[in-house]
Amino acid sequence: MSEQPQFTVKIDQNKFLPEGGREVHAIVSVEATAAEGAVAAVPQSTKASEVIIIDTSGSMSYPETKLRAAVKAAKVAIDTLRDGVEFAVISGSNNAKMVFPAQPGLVAASPQSREQAKVALNKLKASGGTAIGSWLRLADELFDQAQGGLRHAILLTDGKNQHETAEDLDAVLFRCDGRFVCDCRGVGTDWEVAELRKIASALLGSVDIVADPAGLEADFRAMTEAAMGKSVADVALRVWTPQTARLRFVKQVLPSVEDLTGKRVESAPQAGDYPLGAWGAESRDYHVCVEVPPGDVGKELRAAWVKLVVPGAPGEEAQVLASGNVLAQWTDDEARSTRINARVAHYTGQAELAAAIQEGLQARKEGDFDTATARLGRAVVLANEAGNDEITSMLRRVVDVVDEATGTVRLKRDVDKAHEMELDTRSSKTVRTRKDETVTTRRGEG
Repeated sequence: MSEQPQFTVKIDQNKFLPEGGREVHAIVSVEATAAEGAVAAVPQSTKASEVIIIDTSGSMSYPETKLRAAVKAAKVAIDTLRDGVEFAVISGSNNAKMVFPAQPGLVAASPQSREQAKVALNKLKASGGTAIGSWLRLADELFDQAQGGLRHAILLTDGKNQHETAEDLDAVLFRCDGRFVCDCRGVGTDWEVAELRKIASALLGSVDIVADPAGLEADFRAMTEAAMGKSVADVALRVWTPQTARLRFVKQVLPSVEDLTGKRVESAPQAGDYPLGAWGAESRDYHVCVEVPPGDVGKELRAAWVKLVVPGAPGEEAQVLASGNVLAQWTDDEARSTRINARVAHYTGQAELAAAIQEGLQARKEGDFDTATARLGRAVVLANEAGNDEITSMLRRVVDVVDEATGTVRLKRDVDKAHEMELDTRSSKTVRTRKDETVTTRRGEG
C-alpha cells in the first residue's frame, strides 16, 4: 500500500464583493493525512538524504560544553535516521570540511556507518571563523548525489557570518533555492536572528534559538524525526488566475508566516507554482490575495484555481494531489459584502503581529524607544486577539503590560538577551483561530 498521504484542500473566504470591488482574499487550508490502512508518520520506504552541519568556529569552544553538546546532538540525529537514509556530516568554520564520510559523498545509514560517523564526530575541534555560505555550498554538492527523494539539512551555528560577504551568502542561497530544505538553529545568544531567518526562509526551513546547549539533543531529535516523517518531496501550490486578474500575494500563514510571493515559478499560461517543500501527515494554511476587474452585480467569477501538485520532470505532467476554487461574486447587499471572513482577519492579524514584534525589537536595539514601545504594544493587542498565549507570555518578558486591551506597555530596562531572541525567532509562529470554520472543496473539484 502506498505510504503517500491523502491530501485535501479547503477554501475559506467571503466571496461577496461590493459594486466596484476588486480584491479577493482566501485562506487555503491544505491537510495531509495517512492513507487509509497505512501506518501514520513512518514512511519506511521513502528515499531520503540528510546533511548535518555543525559550526566548529573558535567561539564554539567557549564554553567547552557548547561543542560537546553539538556533537552529542549530531549523534542523536544520526541515531534517529531510518536505515538506508543517505547522510553526511559537515564541519563549518572559515570553510566547510567533511566530517563523515572523509571524502565528499553520502553514506547509507546502518549500524556500522552510524558508529563510524560518531567516531569521526568525537575528533571535532573548534577553531577559525564563520562562513555559512561555504557550508551550504558543500551541502548542496552532497545533495547533488542524491537522485530524487527528500533532501533535508540541519544547520547549527553560534555566531555571525563574519568571514564572507552578504553577497556571497545571497549567491549561495540563490543556488540552493528549491534544492533542499534546511532547518537552522542558533545556540547561545551571539548569533543574528535576521541572518538565520533569511537562510531558513530561503530554504523553506525553520529557525529557532537553543539558548542552553543542553537543549540541543532534544531539538536535533525532534528535527530529524520530523524530517523522517515526510513522505512527499517538492510539493507546490499551483495558482491559476484569469487573464484580467493579478495575483497580489501568496503567503504561508500556518504554522508560521512566510511570504512565498517572490518564489513563484511560471508553470503554465496564467499559472505559477509556489514551492511548499516536503510533506508528511500535517496541515498548513496559505493566504491568497487576487485583484480582479469589477463585475456586474450578480456575476460570479473564478478568481483563482488552486492546485496542490508534485511538479513532473521536464516534459511530464504534474501530479495533482488536490484542488479548490477561489470565487468572487458582486452584490449590492451591504451586509454580505462588508462581512470580513473570520479566518482571513485572524491570519492578517498574525502576519501583522510578526511584523510588529520584529520591528519593535529592531527599534529597541537601535535606541528608538518610542517606536519600540508603540510596535510592541500593538503586538500585545494582536497576540491577545489571536489567542496566541505563547507569544503573549514571551512579550511579557520584554515589556510591562499596563493595559492589554489598548496595548499600553512600558519597555523593561533589563531584558535577558535569550528571552529577546526567543521572542524574535518565534514571532512568525502562528496559531489557528479559536473557532475554525471552513468551506470544504472536494479533491479534484474545479
